[in-house]
Amino acid sequence: LDIDRWNLECEFNNTDHRTDLNGVDRLIVRRGQPFTISLYLRSGNYQPGVSSLDCVAETGPQPSEQYGTRASFGLSANIDTSRWSAAVTSPPGDMVVLSICSAPDAPIGRYTLTLGRSGRIEFVLLFNPWCPGDAVYMDNEQSLAEYVLSQDGIIFRGSYKHPIPTPWNFGQFESGILDVCLRILDMNPKCLNNPGKDCSGRRNPIYVSRVLSAMVNCNDDKGVLLGKWTDGYEGGVSPMFWKGSVEILRNWDTQACQPVRYGQCWVFAAVACSISRALGIPCRVVTNYLSAHDNNSNLVIERYINENGDPIQSGEMIWNYHCWVENWMTRPDLKSDFNGWQASDPTPQEKSEGVYCCGPVPVRAIKEGELMFKYDAPFVFAEVNADVITILKKKDGSTSKVTSTTVVGQKISTKSVGSDAREDITHLYKYLEGSDEEREAFKKANHQNKLLYQQQNHGLHLAIKVTSDMKKGCDFDVFAVVTNNTQSEKKCRLVFGSCTMSYNGSLGGNCGFKDLLNVELSPGAERRVPLRLNYSKYGSLLTEDNLIRLGALLLDYTTREQMLAVRNIVLDNPEIKVRILGEPKENRKVAAEITLQNPLQEPLENCCFSIEGANLTGGRVVSER
Repeated sequence: LDIDRWNLECEFNNTDHRTDLNGVDRLIVRRGQPFTISLYLRSGNYQPGVSSLDCVAETGPQPSEQYGTRASFGLSANIDTSRWSAAVTSPPGDMVVLSICSAPDAPIGRYTLTLGRSGRIEFVLLFNPWCPGDAVYMDNEQSLAEYVLSQDGIIFRGSYKHPIPTPWNFGQFESGILDVCLRILDMNPKCLNNPGKDCSGRRNPIYVSRVLSAMVNCNDDKGVLLGKWTDGYEGGVSPMFWKGSVEILRNWDTQACQPVRYGQCWVFAAVACSISRALGIPCRVVTNYLSAHDNNSNLVIERYINENGDPIQSGEMIWNYHCWVENWMTRPDLKSDFNGWQASDPTPQEKSEGVYCCGPVPVRAIKEGELMFKYDAPFVFAEVNADVITILKKKDGSTSKVTSTTVVGQKISTKSVGSDAREDITHLYKYLEGSDEEREAFKKANHQNKLLYQQQNHGLHLAIKVTSDMKKGCDFDVFAVVTNNTQSEKKCRLVFGSCTMSYNGSLGGNCGFKDLLNVELSPGAERRVPLRLNYSKYGSLLTEDNLIRLGALLLDYTTREQMLAVRNIVLDNPEIKVRILGEPKENRKVAAEITLQNPLQEPLENCCFSIEGANLTGGRVVSER
């Protein structure tokens, strides 16, 4: 065929392939699904069975058939969606409608397609979760609308007793974001070392997820975000201030791939989610409350406290919450039971195969205690299952064990499909506590500590209770409640303290303290001990996380046994109310009224509202002083 010119029919193809939100000025298609282009011939007509056309599709800097980054194919009678193929779907004439289909396992990325001697077109190929032959296939339209196409979402923070929904603008279809995501793949060290092999690896969502888990942090590479958890955020932006991924990704791209300052776990996870969705991998952000960071893989977190019940910092922490992502894909490298959601964590915590990355590991493998399954199952298993041992260190250096009831891996949460409600997915990670299945999983994972540990009932019970009037800016009471379930009189010492903390477990200043040397309880009695928290004391100590750690330590003088109760409380920021004025219409400006009531006894000065939203603010942050 002697081709004069062509029309890539971008609007039709991009809409058909659900990529039109990226724009329709260039061809962006999904693998394993046909797209159509119109060819106008310089001379001659198309004759079925007589005319021929040699097509070559290539991606990456060193295309090769061996690596699957180059495919040669001619015209067939019909499209074959299982491999690269082309077929003419128009009647004979000087205008030819050519249907082309890529293999459902072709590497994703930028392609050139050569048609005969004179035609050369360019397009971008993405994963296709609508295609049954693709490893990321997902068989549910509502889920696809949420996990691939939705540009805004909710990330849960706060505490497990009080999850706080934080809105996030993923913005994966905003102008230029897809190009940034492809550049992230090109800047990864594996690509810089061996581009041919890396581009070949891009056929596999397991490989791409693992690359993204390393590239969203900058610990080993030219990654997107620099993490910071201590000592202020000079020279950058506080992680609390980001409201979406767009600005972060654009900043990285325009600043010559220098890391954007600063991220913490929910920011790393949200950016990874934006990139995954942009490339076509279904993805969601999940939050694990009371998340263990076990750095020696013994599935035990040893927590030290002093005689006031205050924690002594150690390398192993329990984070108030920790966020990661789940990507949806098959695992042909494992048994078929382990297809589906795969946990992947871009926050730099521990090295995996020499690089700061984590996952993807099947969520099902965590539930079943299959710790040999790739990748990084022991670390994720510990995050949701590690046992907590509390050790009291006395002034003279001696230590003793303390009974405590902290259970890690609580209320694992994600945004529900199609609504802003919280979906609890703990059951996907863990069997019911105390069930036979849980014991089986622990046996498989060699989680000896949990198998040996049976909750002893000491007869004395210690708990921390709070009321609903805990608002930032107010004074309020919290209570240590001691109950004597024994038949005998009890005499105890109760130490009840409070301090501010960050979400990753690091501690700030003391907000209130009480030491009662003589708490007497008759059999069956209960005693409520209040501790007053005054804004004048805690206000200046609070971090941006708004968290206060309450700790109560009880010593039974008769048995010398000690018990610890810990509760992290989160103080709500005042609600920002948004009221839309008039009726919103497509492609027309809309007016909104934003209100905030100051809960403090002091004026707030030099305030600024900042707003962003997918397809609302043009991918920018709008600020109003």
